[in-house]
Amino acid sequence: MNAIDQRIADCGLELPAVQPPLAALLKPTRLLGRRLVVSAQLPKLNSKVIYTGRVGDTVSLETGRAATRLCALNVLAQARAALDGDLARVEAVVQVRGYVSVTPEFSEIAQVVNGASQVILDVFGEEVGAHCRSAIGVANMPFNATAEVEAEFYLSA
Repeated sequence: MNAIDQRIADCGLELPAVQPPLAALLKPTRLLGRRLVVSAQLPKLNSKVIYTGRVGDTVSLETGRAATRLCALNVLAQARAALDGDLARVEAVVQVRGYVSVTPEFSEIAQVVNGASQVILDVFGEEVGAHCRSAIGVANMPFNATAEVEAEFYLSA
């Protein structure tokens, strides 16, 4: 078990099984030299979206945060698969983008996406896990998902 896998275990986290896209014609990951991009991941387990609805309507801020946490775990699962099981190759988390389905009145989008950022920081620590971020509220998501999260990683040589 490498240091990152140990951190995952120590945090009480478990990465879900890698799941194929539900409908999109895309690659879940793209490895280009030392850059790994992971396509936006929905809050799903066993190919089923677990968190649905809009924050500020039927979904609370805390539930929205749980949705972005699950999205981030799916991002990490995809990254680990792309890196042949070795997340320790991540030298830096460059950027995380979170999209949250919200009502027009809901403005605490950054607080919702903090769920994803916290997972990244817990897994990689401050030095590697500190990242740039976008937190974007949207009117609708695929499969009525509450959120989706994508990320970009810089890898060691």
